[in-house]
Amino acid sequence: MRIPTRTGMVELDETDLHILQLLTENSRRPYNDIAEQVGVSPPTVSDRVDRLEELGVISRFTLDLDRSQISEGVGVLVDLHLRPGTVHDVIDRLAPLESVDHVYATADAHVVARATVDECEIHRILTDTLDLSQVVEYDVRLLIDSVWEPTVQKADAEDETPYDDPTAIPAGGASLGADGQ
Repeated sequence: MRIPTRTGMVELDETDLHILQLLTENSRRPYNDIAEQVGVSPPTVSDRVDRLEELGVISRFTLDLDRSQISEGVGVLVDLHLRPGTVHDVIDRLAPLESVDHVYATADAHVVARATVDECEIHRILTDTLDLSQVVEYDVRLLIDSVWEPTVQKADAEDETPYDDPTAIPAGGASLGADGQ
């Protein structure tokens, strides 16, 4: 499977995809466990992960934190419609904020941020952080739920398995003659 990275397109084989799938399920999974499941040695897993980091396929290992459990505030999505040419400046101002989890830019000059804030403070945070002359309009939406489940899938997969299993029986079945053919 070829995927775009910071350095261009990179070819990932089934071993890379299997390692990535296991790491997306639990980035703290020991390399010994990954090696056993993938069928390679632990040093091979380590080398593969190092290579994937160098290529930019893996940018960091992190955890999925539920901020509502450790801080005051509510989850919100802030959708900012911006003036042309201001997207990167707004991203640079929002991303470092402690209350902001994710920042996304769209092709149509919007920046969407997911944050956990005191709902009475959202306007103050925006006015203190941003140059409001860059903002055409903004909308704040209260989140009631959020799901983040990254997966690794082959783009051209014909079935629902994230990687090929050479021992799997094809969807249409298989038959062998007495001579194994």
